[in-house]
Amino acid sequence: MSCRPGAAYAKHMKFMAWVAISILVIVLIAAAALFFIDEPLRAFIERQLNKHVEGYSFTVGKAHLYPNLSLQIENAVMTQTKHPDPPVASIPKWHFSIQWRHVFSGVLVSDYLIDHPTLHITLPQAKKEIKDEVPIHQKGWRDAVYSFYPFKINEFKVVEADLTYVDNNPSKPLHLTHLNFRVGNIRNIHFPNDAYPSDLSLDGNIFGPGRIELKGHANFLSEPSVGINADMALRQVALEPLLPVTGGYNVQLRGGVLSADGHLEYTAEGETDASLKTLTIDNVRLDYVHAAETATKETQVGKETVKTAKKLSNKPDAVVKIEKAVIKNSEFGFVNEAAKPPYRVFLTKGELHLNNISNQFTEGTGLVKIKGSFMGTGNTLISGTFRPETKSPDFDLNIKIEDTQLRALNDLLRAYGNFDVTAGVFSLYSELSVKNGAIQGYIKPLFRDMKVYDERQDKEKSAFHKLYEGLVGGIAKLLENKPREEVATKVEISGSVENPKASTWQTIVNLIQNAFFKAILPGFERQVTGAKADAHQGAKSETSESAASSLALK
Repeated sequence: MSCRPGAAYAKHMKFMAWVAISILVIVLIAAAALFFIDEPLRAFIERQLNKHVEGYSFTVGKAHLYPNLSLQIENAVMTQTKHPDPPVASIPKWHFSIQWRHVFSGVLVSDYLIDHPTLHITLPQAKKEIKDEVPIHQKGWRDAVYSFYPFKINEFKVVEADLTYVDNNPSKPLHLTHLNFRVGNIRNIHFPNDAYPSDLSLDGNIFGPGRIELKGHANFLSEPSVGINADMALRQVALEPLLPVTGGYNVQLRGGVLSADGHLEYTAEGETDASLKTLTIDNVRLDYVHAAETATKETQVGKETVKTAKKLSNKPDAVVKIEKAVIKNSEFGFVNEAAKPPYRVFLTKGELHLNNISNQFTEGTGLVKIKGSFMGTGNTLISGTFRPETKSPDFDLNIKIEDTQLRALNDLLRAYGNFDVTAGVFSLYSELSVKNGAIQGYIKPLFRDMKVYDERQDKEKSAFHKLYEGLVGGIAKLLENKPREEVATKVEISGSVENPKASTWQTIVNLIQNAFFKAILPGFERQVTGAKADAHQGAKSETSESAASSLALK
């Protein structure tokens, strides 16, 4: 005898209700079990992080495992063992989950999401990490994470990170906000044969409204090293916040806004191609400050810079190139605090143009142009052509400075000649060529309408100093070219470069330091002193020329 349809339906519904209640009870039991294991899980995760990661310690506030096997860690704090104050990182939420969509491809992988982390790094902490022989990515992070969440990572995201770096001045930290970072397809599930199968992106704010953006691809499984191929852009980044960092290298910054576009490719084999396509810096005041107490450090930094430049010069697996860079509406200065009295020489309304500057001679000729007003008054144009290098620097450099008011140079004249002026105009012309380890050219300074002694300005000076300045002014008068009323000295330069294997920039710095500061200014003082003998023979009407067949650049 068969059951009636209504009775069969009721029986079926009763069975389904029993199944639903059973599933609900199982879920509730599982949820309760997961709830009760939260504290042991939290302690286990904290213990594993402290066990595996070298040089850092961790505390974990909470941990929770969900039925779908996702895991969430809350209020994790990381401190550096050597410098524990302040904590390096605070992570409100760190979420782990399985990417179930890839299960049908036969792969079980996970993704990590770090939400609103705060990072706070100090100079001592950074130095400790840099000096450590074990790089940070090899300090056991992978083993630590896989010990409590054993699913290989395929996607990593950081959302709304806040980063603060404190250098020498705690009151002026470097602050980056709203940082977002993402890397996908780390396990190369898609496009496994692509050289850079993983997508990569970064964006955020630098020093307030400034922006950083990076987009590209990478290969995190390549051997022997990770490969990356990405474009980067900086937009309206303020430079003055970098003062605590640049100050450690004797570079003082005021103002300035930077924008740039570039490209970086670093292959698995270690080949580097870094190209700065455009760079613009506007309205910056930059001074290099030389001081007696930092002289040793300056020398060391210079040696390290030269050493690095030598390593990069024509290195076959490293191409570094500046396609186009412009610094405009700016001021560049050199401050010598070691001199007595200290002095500053500077260029106002400065413009610097760089085109096609590279460490590779195969990249062609590079061009440099500098324009501005020397000491605020002298029209200045410096241009350089840098040819492909083989064994030594190879370039031409032309300098023209016209009609600089001499009074602006008084501190410099006091430091080198122990006198100052009340009037006069200074100009400088130079052409220099360096090729095959040899230098040829000249430097020609001109002084016009120079007046050294003024009774009203110098009334507070000693009688002996008044006599000395009067003598300087009188002899300068004897040396004047009468039709043009100029004091002119031409220094011929020829001979071998001190170090033919030095970098181009090192050679230029040596030329400026040795030829200008050690030849022109002391040479002018010697010329004034030596002219005493000529004064007995009468004033010369033609321009006086001091020719040196060889100027030793030592």
